[in-house]
Amino acid sequence: MKFDLIERLSMGAFVGCFVVMLVMVLGSSAVGPQNVSFSGTEIINAFLGSIVVGWAFALSGLIYEKEEIAFPLQVIFQMVIGLGVLFAVAIYLKWMPISLGIGPIITWIVIAIVFAAVFWVGFYVYYTLQARDINKKLELSDK
Repeated sequence: MKFDLIERLSMGAFVGCFVVMLVMVLGSSAVGPQNVSFSGTEIINAFLGSIVVGWAFALSGLIYEKEEIAFPLQVIFQMVIGLGVLFAVAIYLKWMPISLGIGPIITWIVIAIVFAAVFWVGFYVYYTLQARDINKKLELSDK
């Protein structure tokens, strides 16, 4: 259990940092890298904020170990916790453009949900394929 927690925290931090850096690169590319500059404080905040958000998604994923809870409820639980922490961090670190009105906020939320869904599907497919491979190996060892 201790190793699993360390593994989850590490993976959460990695994925969180990867997503935030990906968003920063895509955003910079969209407006022209020469038109963007990040301060040291913004980089540090992005790094630490992304780790906190990654941990929220990773730790809330522990819900999948509770087999008595329906799968759709598990997904909703993880997304509510993960996105809730993301939105709190985004407001605190001023990632979400709340001063620009409701349009940019809705756009930001939709983009965040799409990113979360894409990564969730990616992990789901990965772990499903791993389970299938393990099951095949178990079937072969039983013969």
